[in-house]
Amino acid sequence: MKKPVALMIAVAMSVFSFTAFAAETVLVFGGNRATGLETVKALVAKKDKVTVVVRPSAEVTDLKALGVTMITGDVLQPADVQKAFATAKFTVVVSALGTLRGQPSIDFVGIKNITDAAKAAGVKRMVIVTAIGVGDSNAMMPEALKKMLQPVMIEKCKGEDYLVNSGLDYTIIRPGGLKNGPATGKTSLTADHTAHSDINREELGKLVASSVTDKAMFRKIMHAVDPTLPSAEMK
Repeated sequence: MKKPVALMIAVAMSVFSFTAFAAETVLVFGGNRATGLETVKALVAKKDKVTVVVRPSAEVTDLKALGVTMITGDVLQPADVQKAFATAKFTVVVSALGTLRGQPSIDFVGIKNITDAAKAAGVKRMVIVTAIGVGDSNAMMPEALKKMLQPVMIEKCKGEDYLVNSGLDYTIIRPGGLKNGPATGKTSLTADHTAHSDINREELGKLVASSVTDKAMFRKIMHAVDPTLPSAEMK
């Protein structure tokens, strides 16, 4: 092989290697606790540059230990969300938002505000965590569970629909019951919307982080499952 050709191939391979593994600049909502915190940990482990939007009253000790950038804001306030996007040139936005008992619902309004701000800022990729029982998986929920959770599922469904119709390269991840146990190493994402199980938050966070740049996950709604943790609540 002639030297100029060999050199061009070497340079091309070097550029491909750099771009394929370049770190992402990720804006995370709901990242200070539970699944969101586990997602942030997994993103940091991937060497991504992470910024987390937190409420003024949020506990942030764990985030400080991870060394991520933090921005104070309220996801229910569009101006706060827009300001967060203006702090850096983000390549991906991740939401692990969930309504806490006794607080205003953020499952639709929060996702709408984030989606709108992402589009305005030119961020084309968005990954969100909802729940098995949302949308076309709602039929699997026992009636007793529906009575208790249906208002939340409706709001989550509206959030999913808004993102799907936004034009963004979305990935929606639906977990079942969330646990804090040790990793099993058996978790996966599936497009089978009848699949369901419980799942450990640590492993769910890793699945979310790994899907950030996985083009096989673009414009997909996936169920996060662990066959070793069958759900005691779903059908």
